[in-house]
Amino acid sequence: MEEITVLVVEPEKTPYVKTVPSGLASLQQEVGGLIEAVYLWDDDQCVIICDEEGKLKNKKYCRVLRDEDGYIYDAVAGTFLIVGLGADNFTSLESKQIQKYSKLFAVPEFFFQLDGKLAVIFPKE
Repeated sequence: MEEITVLVVEPEKTPYVKTVPSGLASLQQEVGGLIEAVYLWDDDQCVIICDEEGKLKNKKYCRVLRDEDGYIYDAVAGTFLIVGLGADNFTSLESKQIQKYSKLFAVPEFFFQLDGKLAVIFPKE
């Protein structure tokens, strides 16, 4: 089976590069559940692969997602992967993509409930 190089982003940890088999079962194992592809607003060459039921399973929140203006529009629960997009499959990340997303998700964010709402602390780098 073909292997791909991905960026792994875990709750409360810095991202790291890993080589994994490209098959569905392997990707599901990496994120701990059925996979969901979350497309990034500004990049049609990469995608986030996460557990589609991460929030329902009460997994730890990992990182927020921001739009082009910097506003938070969602948060990913559980470990997720950044992978490349091919014509009909997931592909390895290029070094510039690894650098971009390692920097974007470099600082772990800390989530908690405040007055019944999700709140997040953004530590300084």
